[in-house]
Amino acid sequence: MKFTLQTAFPAQTSSESLWILVDSEQLQQNLNAYQINQLDDILNATQFKAGFNESLPLIANIAVQPNAQLLGLGKSAELKAIKLAKLAQSIIKSSQNKFKHITLDISALPTDLHGLFALNLTQAAYGYDAFKSKKNEFVLESIDLVASESPLNDAQLNLIHAVQSGQNYARDLGNCPPNLCFPEYLADQALALAAQYPDLLKVTVLDEQQMADLGMYAFLAVSKGSERPGRVITLEYNTQVDQAPVVLVGKGVTFDTGGISLKPGLGMDEMKFDMCGAASVLGTIRALCEARLPIHVVGAVAAAENMPSGHATRPGDIVTTMSGQTVEILNTDAEGRLVLCDTLTYIKRFNPALVIDIATLTGACVVALGKVVSGLFSPDDELVQELQLAGEQSLDRVWRMPVMEEYQELLDSPFADIANIGGPYGGAITAACFLERFTRDYRWAHLDVAGTAWLSGAAKGATGRPVPLLMQFLANRVETNN
Repeated sequence: MKFTLQTAFPAQTSSESLWILVDSEQLQQNLNAYQINQLDDILNATQFKAGFNESLPLIANIAVQPNAQLLGLGKSAELKAIKLAKLAQSIIKSSQNKFKHITLDISALPTDLHGLFALNLTQAAYGYDAFKSKKNEFVLESIDLVASESPLNDAQLNLIHAVQSGQNYARDLGNCPPNLCFPEYLADQALALAAQYPDLLKVTVLDEQQMADLGMYAFLAVSKGSERPGRVITLEYNTQVDQAPVVLVGKGVTFDTGGISLKPGLGMDEMKFDMCGAASVLGTIRALCEARLPIHVVGAVAAAENMPSGHATRPGDIVTTMSGQTVEILNTDAEGRLVLCDTLTYIKRFNPALVIDIATLTGACVVALGKVVSGLFSPDDELVQELQLAGEQSLDRVWRMPVMEEYQELLDSPFADIANIGGPYGGAITAACFLERFTRDYRWAHLDVAGTAWLSGAAKGATGRPVPLLMQFLANRVETNN
């Protein structure tokens, strides 16, 4: 979906519908630019007050567009950014499958919310019908944004379009069924991106023999239970920029049965979403290629399938990681940290400026934070502040959780250097502490997105988070460095 920005309703347009956002305290002023027949009579008859998300059709009452509708903001000065999603959903729900091109007057919306509202519109417009026999007949392709004043410019719209592309791509990957989306599939996706952007991307794929040669036996302890071999995939973006890269590491467990520590059957279908961290890395790399931000970034995907079989790892097994540390595997369902720890060691060869790993790592984080914010773990206060700011700007928010030395003793093992679980308490924290042991040579943050990467129930599906957060974080770094 593409946006154009206009200062007034275009005289000549293919737009099939007009939406006008209106402030409950400035209703008449918001509508002065349009010739609306019998406006006072309509407002009196309908008792329309422009309350938040209150709508009023004006069929054949506006000369410039017969198919028009008002949408209330309530008191726009008090409008919270979190409410933009509901407004976007109302517009998209009424327009999707009906129109290809609409106009949206956002003049009444506070200008500092214009960009975020456009992003919300792209998120609301997403649909996944790849495996439906009946496809959507009409897809909303473009929106003319009308605003007498707006801070938006072409560069910002291009960034929004890039984030939309990357987030939708991440959602497509997350929603893809696990019989098709397995480690080799993710490698093929990375290679396809490199073919699409040959001037920007360099892709490397490690197979299991190469991982064994490097000593990545924690990773292989997970992947060896599956007939689908694991892969470590790196995508280096914009090597021409002479700076140490930001490295994004994504957990890509394409299906997680729990291994020998088998998960309950109820809801296990959602374990296809256990690769959403990897999907967000691929989505961010795609968005970077479209936005062409002048920044050096490396994406790394730890792709494996966790299955029970005669080759699967047993609880009690001890493996040696690429770093040389040994791990006693007490629970094979704590597999994400095993594929990540070796990948976090491997990416040291890129001499990173900083590293952010993204993983649907723990159910404990969902218990702690629900599905509103992602868990953020880092001993680096400055990096935390940058991520928190980017989260607020993109409304893809994070909440800082502790990663303290006092929790490390919960991971002690009598037989190895470290155990892969830390007991029943603070599970998200001990998981982060486990990863921290492999990241002490560089600046590092961990995002636990187990609660935010997908939704369950009637709206089940991947969200594409935290692509907006990561892109805002990278855009902020570009602005700071310039």
